[in-house]
Amino acid sequence: MTRSGFWALILFLFVFGLTATAQSGEAKYILKFGHVHTEQEPYGLAWQEWADNVFKRTNGEVRIDVYANAQLGVEEDLIEQMRLGGPIGTGSDTARMGNYVKEWQVLTMPYCVETLEEIVQLRELDLVKNWAKRMEDEFGIHVVSFNWVQGYRNMITNVPIRTPGDLKPLRIRAAPAPAWQEMVRALGAIPVSVPYGEIYSAVQTRVVDGAENNFVASYYASMFEVCRFISETQHLLQINSTLIGAEWFKQLPAEYQKIIDEECDKVGLKVSNELLFQLAPEFKQRYKDRGVTIIEQKDMDMDAFRKAAASAYEVLGLADVRANLYKEMGKKM
Repeated sequence: MTRSGFWALILFLFVFGLTATAQSGEAKYILKFGHVHTEQEPYGLAWQEWADNVFKRTNGEVRIDVYANAQLGVEEDLIEQMRLGGPIGTGSDTARMGNYVKEWQVLTMPYCVETLEEIVQLRELDLVKNWAKRMEDEFGIHVVSFNWVQGYRNMITNVPIRTPGDLKPLRIRAAPAPAWQEMVRALGAIPVSVPYGEIYSAVQTRVVDGAENNFVASYYASMFEVCRFISETQHLLQINSTLIGAEWFKQLPAEYQKIIDEECDKVGLKVSNELLFQLAPEFKQRYKDRGVTIIEQKDMDMDAFRKAAASAYEVLGLADVRANLYKEMGKKM
């Protein structure tokens, strides 16, 4: 069976299940939402809270069934099901969204959007609204919210990093998407694609010399056991989005569409604040307690890192996209 045939079969089974459940009187509209996090991680808990809030506000007429630990498949597969019209949703980073509408990639570029306030501002920009409309109209993907921020990503290595030159000899794990690869390369390192679940063993066996991630996620991955330094480059404030199938979304009454978007924005902002301002400092201290040395920005050449990062925009043809974004935001280059 071909890949498209396989997902067509899966889509039929989902739609059949949706119809059967609706006929049973349990709920009029059912969405299956899959993600790769555990149920107890901040994102896992937050997506369940979103589902609960939507169920309550629609008096049980909209039910979002949340599946953790990639039970429904990885992000790419779930996005493919959305595009086929399935009642499916998932969380994804803006680099993957850039596979459909290129401009989304700019939000995964180094030192582009740097505060939670700027991320909240994005939703009101005509430029970003246009990207979201193209995702929906051309690719069948409704962008529910991108208030979901995982935190600042830093360099995690076994040597102290204070300048881009310190990264030049190092192989640093990067996700297999152009935005991630060019970001790591621009900052001075050699990007190496390694699946997320294999980062620990890749560092342990010296396939790579380190990785880049935020304090919370990297601690859950036990990186303190294989790396002795974290350099606070804060090269990316990682934005994630909640996506659902546009065809399923469009069948909902306008009131329910608004509830789904509003509740997702609200819960996303809540978990983002928790990760940035409560958990990140806590897990930074946990690293210190484990004997990991934190190189802070006051001891780093941050001007050099920002200057080096500019080359990534040129390589990916995103310099004008960033300039237009900043112009609408009222932000200086």
